[in-house]
Amino acid sequence: MCGEAGLLADLQALAIPFAAHEHAAVFTVEESRKIDADIPGAHTKNLFLKDAGGAFWLVTVPAEARIDLKALPMAIGCKRVSFGKAEDMECLLGIAPGSVTPLAMINAEPGSLSVVIDAPLAAAERMNVHPLRNTGTLGLSGEHVVDLLRHWGHEPVIADIPKKTG
Repeated sequence: MCGEAGLLADLQALAIPFAAHEHAAVFTVEESRKIDADIPGAHTKNLFLKDAGGAFWLVTVPAEARIDLKALPMAIGCKRVSFGKAEDMECLLGIAPGSVTPLAMINAEPGSLSVVIDAPLAAAERMNVHPLRNTGTLGLSGEHVVDLLRHWGHEPVIADIPKKTG
């Protein structure tokens, strides 16, 4: 089962604890900051990328991070990256821009794209992500996000994502 109903069923079946929060739709990190203040834990942003070889990547990083896209390929093992198209995201992940989340991997065929989680988030006690829509937030441990990805047939890349300074 895919989609949000499948996600909630898997959380229950795997006995993964989580906190659910409903809120107004957010489309940018800036918009989400207003909501994030009331939700404890590490907040995230997600980059849907395509590398020069044609492979797709979903990269989850801390919300406030400014990613060094030139250094990113070396850190995750791919060729030069650019942002993927909304149509590809909808086809591969079954979600619209603004709702990107590692939990959308429930909709992805294993091997269709690679999912990367910044190492500190993978170790976070509470990582906040969208439940396949941008009108909610689920808080669960980074370890449990990794468990879900593996349950769905995806082996996440846990990497120290290069960030811009200054």
